[in-house]
Order: sequence, then C-alpha cells, then structure tokens
Amino acid sequence: MTKLALVRHGQSAWNLENRFTGWWDADLTEKGEAEARHSGQMLKDVDADFRMAFTSLQTRAIRTLWMALTEMNRVWLPVEKSWRLNERHYGGLTGLDKAETAVKHGAEQVHIWRRSYDIPPPPIEAGNPFDPAQDPRYRGIDVPATESLKNTLERVLPYWTSDITPVLAAGTDTVIAAHGNSLRALVKHLFNVPDESITGIEIPTGNPLLIDLDANLKPTKVRYLDSARSASLPDLP
Repeated sequence: MTKLALVRHGQSAWNLENRFTGWWDADLTEKGEAEARHSGQMLKDVDADFRMAFTSLQTRAIRTLWMALTEMNRVWLPVEKSWRLNERHYGGLTGLDKAETAVKHGAEQVHIWRRSYDIPPPPIEAGNPFDPAQDPRYRGIDVPATESLKNTLERVLPYWTSDITPVLAAGTDTVIAAHGNSLRALVKHLFNVPDESITGIEIPTGNPLLIDLDANLKPTKVRYLDSARSASLPDLP
C-alpha cells in the first residue's frame, strides 16, 4: 500500500490580508510557518516511509515542504519542483482585496470567478505589477494570463502522469506540498469528483491529506491528519 500525502502550504501573507494570490509569490506568515512545522510533526508519526517529495516553484509551498521535512527528519529526500504544481492563476484579480472586489463586481460574480469549475477571472493586463510573466523562474514557460480550475487541472495532469505516477507506481511513499487549487485538481482526478461537486472540496492550510493507494494507484483510504481541522473529504471511487 503506497501512501501519498497532499500538503497545502501554511497561511501566506496574502491569505492573511484576504487578497487574491495565485501565481504571486507571497511568503508564509508566522502562523503559516507554524502550520508547516505541524504538518511535518503529523507526517512523522504516520506509518509511512516517505522517500520522495514534489512541490511548486512558489516560495510558500517550497518553504512549507522544507519545514515539514525538517520536522520529519527527512531533509535528505529528493525534491522535484515544477510550475505545473503552482496555484491557479487568478488573472486580473491578482493582488486585489476579495471583499473590495465583491463590492465592485458583485458577490455573485466574484463567487463565479472563485468557485466555478471552468469560468476563469478576467486575464491579467500587460504591465500589471503582479504579472508573473517576467519572473526569471518562469523563463521559457508560456505563463497563462488567467486560469479556471479546469485550466489548472489541464496543466497539472501531464506532470502527474509523467513524473509523479511512476514514483508512486514503484511503491514510493510521496509528499506533495502545493496549493489549494493544484491539490484540488489532483483530488478531482484521483477521486473522480464531478465538475459540479469539486467546488465543495476545500483543502485547509497546513493539514496533510493522507491517501492510501492500491497497486493501480486507486485510493482505498483518505483522511486529514489533524481531525480537528478537517474539511470535507472526497468520496472513495
């Protein structure tokens, strides 16, 4: 039985400020660092032999993984980073206050942008100070101007298939430290969550979602390690 731990990064500065973050490289808050360490403490107590880790190119996920691995006494694990595990790109909403945006555009419209499966926010405009297209870490990458959750799934899945699946198929217990929407995309795929239901799946910061996989990489068991902070769980397929 192979174990897969999905860890959403700890609270970021823009989580705290209630701003749309997406591909912007907001760092962890003090609380976020504590959540990251707590994730590692819980993973250390799991009956698993973690041997591989994956994360995004964003600081909040990378540092969450560092801190978790430190608590696990597993800083020696190989770590692979990919932009394909980045958070969903919030387009022109990036950097905006969520409450102020709801007042400006209407709560219903903002809810559609945030929670619909296949309707992206307006694209980010050239010259926007929060546009990540010129960030050196994305050199050679066709950075999107906006993304829906569907778009996020479409760029996560090729990486899941090419890089992560072979590791799991070899029986290697694995940690993925990433973001709310890139992890929701993986959950949608693993648990065959319908388009209309995925919006109801929320992954809390700093609370590992532990999944047992059979030889065919089908989930047989799923649970949050911090039961006091558990959110809705996907149904087993």
